[in-house]
Amino acid sequence: MSRPRIVVVAGVTGAGKTRAAITLARRLGGELVGADSVQVVRGFDVGSAKPSAEELGDVPHHLLDVVDPDEAIDAAGYAALADAAIAQIAARGRVPIVVGGTGLWIRALVRGLVALPPVDPAIREAVDAELQARGPAAMHAALAAFDPSAAGRIHPQDARRIGRAIEVYRQTGEPLGALQDAHAKGEPRYRTHAYFLDREPREALHDALRTRIGQMIAAGWVDEVRALLARWGPEVRAMGSVGYRQMREHVEDAVPIEEAARRAYKATRIYTRRQRTWFRSDPTPVITTNADDLVQADEVATIERFLSSEAPAGAGSAGER
Repeated sequence: MSRPRIVVVAGVTGAGKTRAAITLARRLGGELVGADSVQVVRGFDVGSAKPSAEELGDVPHHLLDVVDPDEAIDAAGYAALADAAIAQIAARGRVPIVVGGTGLWIRALVRGLVALPPVDPAIREAVDAELQARGPAAMHAALAAFDPSAAGRIHPQDARRIGRAIEVYRQTGEPLGALQDAHAKGEPRYRTHAYFLDREPREALHDALRTRIGQMIAAGWVDEVRALLARWGPEVRAMGSVGYRQMREHVEDAVPIEEAARRAYKATRIYTRRQRTWFRSDPTPVITTNADDLVQADEVATIERFLSSEAPAGAGSAGER
């Protein structure tokens, strides 16, 4: 395999991924490659916890602020950009460290995407009409009946992905989740040493999420959302992401800020559960740990051995611990 070895730092929102990845980059001589579907969007800064120049210091961070809010970027587009960044980092003799919590994007980078047939316009039109009539939550429930694997990975309000999963089933007769699972067992695109960061006990994570949301509000999150709505409108995709959706309700619908913060916290907790489910199902071996343990000397030495070894593709992780 000609592609370089990479280190992946994934994990739940609020686990300290960016902080740990910055520390690793300094110790390993690395550069960061983002894998966050909101941090790639220009202007969505406070609510995505986009790292500041002060936090990064001398550590380069690629794939931040890549697209405007009205520009589309999907997993395939992300993987192409990440491939280019990784190649450039490796050419400089540096270590590529992929960091983020968008599981589909990380899977697209490490394992590629399922080859699906072109969209059938008639099927798409019918599914879109059903989504409009029934709403995404009801269609998500219908999807779960014949494709629980895909439904478990898709948010009940993510109409675009719900519709696509239903389209694939109606067009091919195969559940999208099954196609994805079969594809994921194939040869990976990169030799990968992957971590999934979490916090235990679970209440420690919940406390961190409450604190994080409060800090974002204090840092001007509401003003950021108000400015983004004025410039780009409410329909841009990132405005429907976790947290931004709840702050939009405060700005547009006069939901009290305390209630918006509570809703953002609840939505983020639900999202962390989905992140765990996603990465537990990933066929790439993943070491589950916390941010502090990841940057200890013995773990850094483990990564260094992986980077310098002739380990086979997908190797380098000892499994969950």
